Amino acid sequence: MQKKDNNKEVKRFRLPAEWEKHEAVWIAWPHNRNDWPGKFVPIKWVYAEIVKALIPGDKVRILIQSEKHKLKAGGILKSSHVFSEKIEFIKFETDRGWLRDISPVYVENEKSKKLEQVSFKFNAWAKYNDYKKDKKFPGFISKKFNIKNTDVKHKNRKVVLEGGSIDSNGKGTLLTTKECLLDEKIQIRNEGFSQEDYENVFYKYLGIKKVIWLNKGIAGDDTHGHVDDICRFVNKNTVVAADEENPKDENYKPLKENLEILEGENKLNIVKLPMPEPRYFKNQRLPVSYTNFLIANGSVLVPTFNDKNDRKALGILSELFPNRKVIGIHSVDLVWGLGTIHCLTKEQPEIL
Repeated sequence: MQKKDNNKEVKRFRLPAEWEKHEAVWIAWPHNRNDWPGKFVPIKWVYAEIVKALIPGDKVRILIQSEKHKLKAGGILKSSHVFSEKIEFIKFETDRGWLRDISPVYVENEKSKKLEQVSFKFNAWAKYNDYKKDKKFPGFISKKFNIKNTDVKHKNRKVVLEGGSIDSNGKGTLLTTKECLLDEKIQIRNEGFSQEDYENVFYKYLGIKKVIWLNKGIAGDDTHGHVDDICRFVNKNTVVAADEENPKDENYKPLKENLEILEGENKLNIVKLPMPEPRYFKNQRLPVSYTNFLIANGSVLVPTFNDKNDRKALGILSELFPNRKVIGIHSVDLVWGLGTIHCLTKEQPEIL
């Protein structure tokens, strides 16, 4: 898609790429036991490993529910030998902890070259009911850090979108899926929105000139097609794409179709990432994927699953990020919450 100005929308912002310099990385200390049934106790130790992997290069802002919650988090971090002035605790009550999706989208103002934020409407993936606190998070950030906020509107209504449903190269190209944004039967985000409607929104609020529309996400993804589980930019011209080699697996056909779409793009380098073996919880397939990694200032945090392809995936990403330390984060327990590293974190760019 090459943006057309038929609706006279004006591009005001630029969406930075994840590998650009961060001021901080946000994460919400776990508190909702329902997110990880039967696994809540070990989850806190996984969070400590995430923070430990981040702090050499990033300030980490940790959301806590109360002073008591802060003390518990501090105790886990201390026991994990995580000590740093780069850790900042911030009190804000959330329903859950999936910061990728409840956070504002940080953008650069094209005129002032300053950091601003655009806020989409959050409705818990058009699936759950517990989001009254989560939806207030962008307003809290804007007020606390004095960041100018713009609510995203189109056709006289607020636009629903989660951060995990898009990925950008910082140069005006964006990845997303038709399954997540255009499906009119399951988890409908913006009823009646067309592909062109979304492209107008992306152009006006994110500075996107080209959208690559992939088809479907992976099995087990309760967001119904988030792109961060299947394909990610690693530099302005290169993506890593999840690839399933077992023809009997339900991910085989959808991921091959996505690869065909990517291969049809000119000047796009494609690097295939293997898929881990399927994992299940109570007969429900879990969304295990290596593409749910976070690119931090000095590191890349990659979910691992005690799988034969862990080492291969880490090796591929190490070659793609020679100036960052690629760190595997044990995510066998974490994925019981139907998300891993990228879903739980949100980078805040440093724009001077």
